[in-house]
Amino acid sequence: MVQLINTYGSLLLTAMGQTLLLALWGLFFGCILGIVFGLASVVDNKVSRIISKIYVNVIRGVPMIVLAFFVFYGVPYGIKSFFGAKFVLTPLQAGTVCLALNCGAYMSEIIRAGIQAIDPGQMEASRSLGLSYWRSMFRVVLPQAIKNMIPSIVNQFIITLKDTSILSVIGFPELVNKAQNVIAITFKSFEMWAIVAIMYLVVILALQQVANALERRLNRGREK
Repeated sequence: MVQLINTYGSLLLTAMGQTLLLALWGLFFGCILGIVFGLASVVDNKVSRIISKIYVNVIRGVPMIVLAFFVFYGVPYGIKSFFGAKFVLTPLQAGTVCLALNCGAYMSEIIRAGIQAIDPGQMEASRSLGLSYWRSMFRVVLPQAIKNMIPSIVNQFIITLKDTSILSVIGFPELVNKAQNVIAITFKSFEMWAIVAIMYLVVILALQQVANALERRLNRGREK
């Protein structure tokens, strides 16, 4: 194991950096989708609520690996078949889209629950002061909701980080993909997967500590 670390340690650290980068991009765009569909699920509009529900149910009901194949292979093929135009996605682009769609569905539910946890009187009070519905939502309700959702968002980032391992199937050079390449050369699968597991464990435990610290800080703020 020591020999593997000495030989391939820099390669694996670079791959972990790619993994974190992909997870951050997925979380960033997932948060945008989550806000859009989370707001759509709480507004007084039946059509928008139905659209939000369909998106959440479809994405959460499709296995991540199927979604990855669909985005990376299916979408370019469909565009070429229907429009005759050549369209290619890089593994980073396809991986980001895949993670964003998946993360967005769960973020939508987090945001919906966070908004509904805010006292309805906050919205009523801001509306009585002359603010429009959306101004009240973005200036009064949503900031309070996001503050309460920070631990859940960190936990979702942890889930998204672990989901990046699935994207090795489309050739993105993340940690699992590089580990498979090393195993193909060295044939030391036990040692390599142990190293990969430890690397994931260290990063995820660090993120969990961040989530726990944020949650304790928010709880102290509410108690005051």
